[in-house]
Amino acid sequence: MKKAILESEVQRYISANENSNPNDLVLKGIPFEQELHAVILDQIKAKKKIREKLPSWHGSAGIYYPPPVHLEQSSSEQTARYKAELIDGKTLIDITGGFGVDLHYFAKKMTSLWYCEQNEDLANIVAHNAKTLGDGNLHFKQGNGIEILKTLDQQFDWLYVDPSRRSQNRQKVFLLKDCSPNVQTFQRLFLKYARNALIKTSPLLDLKKTLQDLKNVKAVHIVAVNNEVKELLWHLERDFSDSPLIRTINLNKRKDQTFEFQMSEISNAKASLASPIHYLYEPNSAVLKSGAFDLIPQKFDVFKLHKHSHLYTSENLVEFPGRRFIIDKVLPFNKKEFAKEGIRKANITTRNFPISVSDIRKKLKVKDGGDLYLFFTTLQDGKKYIIICSKI
Repeated sequence: MKKAILESEVQRYISANENSNPNDLVLKGIPFEQELHAVILDQIKAKKKIREKLPSWHGSAGIYYPPPVHLEQSSSEQTARYKAELIDGKTLIDITGGFGVDLHYFAKKMTSLWYCEQNEDLANIVAHNAKTLGDGNLHFKQGNGIEILKTLDQQFDWLYVDPSRRSQNRQKVFLLKDCSPNVQTFQRLFLKYARNALIKTSPLLDLKKTLQDLKNVKAVHIVAVNNEVKELLWHLERDFSDSPLIRTINLNKRKDQTFEFQMSEISNAKASLASPIHYLYEPNSAVLKSGAFDLIPQKFDVFKLHKHSHLYTSENLVEFPGRRFIIDKVLPFNKKEFAKEGIRKANITTRNFPISVSDIRKKLKVKDGGDLYLFFTTLQDGKKYIIICSKI
């Protein structure tokens, strides 16, 4: 960490050039000492990168940013706030540190927090930013989080771990066994020192497989932002042995969408099928990730269009964790029939359909955009259809 970066003149230069091309700045000449140039360029890249993801950091003077690689896995402010809502008690230890976004929001809930980070420079950066952001009640420990946990040898209400998803040769990984630390190996240790453990993982993990790998899972939170699944959160509780709660949440600007159920409910769920009626429903990405396709009709009083289509319909409009549409017309998938509608521009989605969106656009000569929504899918009779809709 180079403290000269925090001087007001350097900070003004970084802010003024946030949208500049780094190569242009190098050619033009950076008006500071040569040894600061690489760090200044990293600060500019990072500041631009976190503008939407971390607006509080972006808007605060005196924030020191780490090299961009340390920002890749950091939480957004939206997901960090959500995580903070899940914890209670007084004490928490974060054994994988990182850029400290989650720590900032945990600090608003807990009396005392420990932050552990192996990278000494990163740990110093986070300690500086914590002071800048007004976070107190923090204990900074530089070193291996697992070893620090053993050395402290004390009880915590919560342990938080966000395993590194980079292998030793810096390749991206996502399976638990490939991440560091391997939470499968240390899960018993976590619950020895903490009543609860919260594990953040890649959204690519398979739910059923991971529930076999982890023990004492009380809840799994599937967290999406603007309909893109960003992370899976695994809440482990000491001595818990019942069926875990699966909670999906889609955080967005209009209204957060939630849907939850017990994992045991999925095995007995049977979906009722129907042809398109009056309304069409498309689950958000978090719900789709949950795999509760046949449970949805029981929870929301809707019918499924086909066993494998994952689209739903109803006579009366209901609240639903996803997009809702009024069905205007249902057509067989036929180029001549579709041409009669005179549709030249529409939003296209496929579900359980053998042709890609791009090929459909070429075949039917439909441009992207507009107010119409076309769903290309298979209905319960096994035939292909186009459902023409208007969004509610």
